Amino acid sequence: IEYIYSVYYNKVEYARFTSSLGKFVGFTQFGLKQADYWNSNPSQLALRSTEKERYCLHNIGIDYQAA
Repeated sequence: IEYIYSVYYNKVEYARFTSSLGKFVGFTQFGLKQADYWNSNPSQLALRSTEKERYCLHNIGIDYQAA
């Protein structure tokens, strides 16, 4: 299971957090700056890392039963 948090502006994805990397990755010039800022903040990384456990792992049983 992988948790992905994407950030868009004007239908263009400029940054993404993936739980497999455990950090933000930027795709545009602005996104690179934002990703560096977010990666330097340990509370932001901890928040996104716990989302996998809070949302994904909690709902995986429900999703498999529905399928």
